[in-house]
Amino acid sequence: MTEHAVGIVGTGSYAPKEEVDNVELAERVGVDPEWIQRKTQIVTRRYAAATEATSDLASRAAEQALRSAGLTADQVDYLIVATSTGDSPQPPTSYVVQNRLDAWNAACFDVNVVCSGFVYGLVLAHGLIAVSPGARALVIGAEVFSRILDFSDRRTAVLFGDGAGAAVVAAAPGPGLLAFELVSRGDAGGLIRVEAGGSRLPSTHRTVDDGAHFFRMRGREVRDFMMEHVPPVLAALCAEADVGLDEVDHFVPHQANGVLLGELAERSGLSGARTHRVVEEYGNMGSASVPFALDRAVRDNALSDGDLVLLAGFGGGMSIGACLLRWGVPA
Repeated sequence: MTEHAVGIVGTGSYAPKEEVDNVELAERVGVDPEWIQRKTQIVTRRYAAATEATSDLASRAAEQALRSAGLTADQVDYLIVATSTGDSPQPPTSYVVQNRLDAWNAACFDVNVVCSGFVYGLVLAHGLIAVSPGARALVIGAEVFSRILDFSDRRTAVLFGDGAGAAVVAAAPGPGLLAFELVSRGDAGGLIRVEAGGSRLPSTHRTVDDGAHFFRMRGREVRDFMMEHVPPVLAALCAEADVGLDEVDHFVPHQANGVLLGELAERSGLSGARTHRVVEEYGNMGSASVPFALDRAVRDNALSDGDLVLLAGFGGGMSIGACLLRWGVPA
């Protein structure tokens, strides 16, 4: 255990300009706009421009986070990009971001834990800085889901948007990150998947014709998994930190679905915490959801020095990543 507190000292976010409302999407998908809002509570979402890739969104969020932290890119020691929609199979998207930022002193790598990716990246950054207290890490969650959606599948096409969020992690005033829980359940991996494009099912004309490169999700089973497994993980996390669930001030969850978020907060015993939501305006942004929502909370001056903040990602894998922070307002 490190003697040095490690926390978040800067945040940033970026959403593409193209806003797609329910009326426009409903016509494309073949459903009623009211059905989308009733099932998801999502009103609009953003789609990347044809010229934008995941690295472009990630870089914009990273620039904001660095400005927030009062740092330049050459002061970053580790650059971690959490994404399941990278620019290409190779090189890693983090290397593309490094090149865009001129972060030449940073060791870079990608993390693919889908919607839990940012929290996993945050925990990795904490471990790296724990053994090298002067180091600084830039952790980014970024997705361009609009490129892998099947718009004939209303169960998934209405949920997702594109975006990026970022955080600078470094030695911080106060306790910083108090505890974390990471859970992986590969036996449920088939619930969320993109079947083709890897070594098991390489890209061919047939895989393209079959739609095997599209995002697929068994929504009801995913919801049941989350409701069964996420609340015990959050309870264990707070118990590890010797904190009562009723002491948590802010809950920043993955923005999976607006209806699910309300149910999850209640079932987890977090009804007394302020749940930070951006799902209504931006939809489900995968690994970008947690850092995007966190940055919006920071921009709104919603977090005060000493507040307890619980971050929770959950999704494909299946995976759960949660961490508890004692918030310290950066100088």
